[in-house]
Amino acid sequence: MGFFDFFKTPDINQELIAFHNTKGGVLLDVRTPQEYKEGHIPGSQNVPLQSLSQAASVAQPQTPLFVYCHSGVRSRQAVALLQEMNYTNVKNIGGIASYTGKVEK
Repeated sequence: MGFFDFFKTPDINQELIAFHNTKGGVLLDVRTPQEYKEGHIPGSQNVPLQSLSQAASVAQPQTPLFVYCHSGVRSRQAVALLQEMNYTNVKNIGGIASYTGKVEK
């Protein structure tokens, strides 16, 4: 991985294809409840970053998790925290700000 790869953000639209093709995968929105209410990706579960210790309410440690936030910063933090909590199949898919599909409110 090169220096500039650190700044590269995942393409949430491409990553959602992988989510839809992953049996048993969970789409995890780590934004605040208010942000989630304002619009979220259909089928996502909201577990705010500051409440991530409650992730077990939506997924077991071996569950494939696809994590997003607004821009990709909080989701990157969430992935690191989830890995520390022994979640083994966790992926940062970026931010909803670059999402081009429908949102639910």
